[in-house]
Amino acid sequence: MAEDVASIIAVADDHMKKAINHLESELVKIRAGKANPQMLDGIMVDYYGSPMPINQVANISVMDARTLSIQPWEKNMLQPIERAIIAANIGINPQNDGLLIRLFLPPLTEERRKELVKRCQGEGEHSKVAIRNIRRDAIEHIKRLQKNGLSEDAAKDAEADVQVVTDKYTAAVEKHLTAKEKEIMSV
Repeated sequence: MAEDVASIIAVADDHMKKAINHLESELVKIRAGKANPQMLDGIMVDYYGSPMPINQVANISVMDARTLSIQPWEKNMLQPIERAIIAANIGINPQNDGLLIRLFLPPLTEERRKELVKRCQGEGEHSKVAIRNIRRDAIEHIKRLQKNGLSEDAAKDAEADVQVVTDKYTAAVEKHLTAKEKEIMSV
């Protein structure tokens, strides 16, 4: 029984770690004033009839703090990449010069910064909900074990351990959100 409880806690810990990793990847996509190639992650380009991530059909580089350049490996991919960026609605209009695409990031206004902070808070809330759902599932597993012969004290201890893990990852979400908010709001 003890190894079952330990495995439940380990699985919950692993799933919560994945929720944090997902939050980190989502926060990277939210721009904070500086150009970052990862802002384009998730944009799919029509590559001869099949969708491909933009970073698999072109080289994405940072020209300066507010400019990204996208150089396709095949010249005929300029139009599909440009269409994909426009369709992704990331708030940036691509500039196509026939050889490469430039994305000029406009300076962030105070209003836009607040919108981005709200978006970050929304992502953080999604992560917290995921963590709470993982906690709920782990506690349900522990209660099933209790019905199958796990002592009440051991079940209470296991639930407390799950709560400790949950608190740790909830604090990590808050830490990430605070850091991202500070990054966005700094001019």
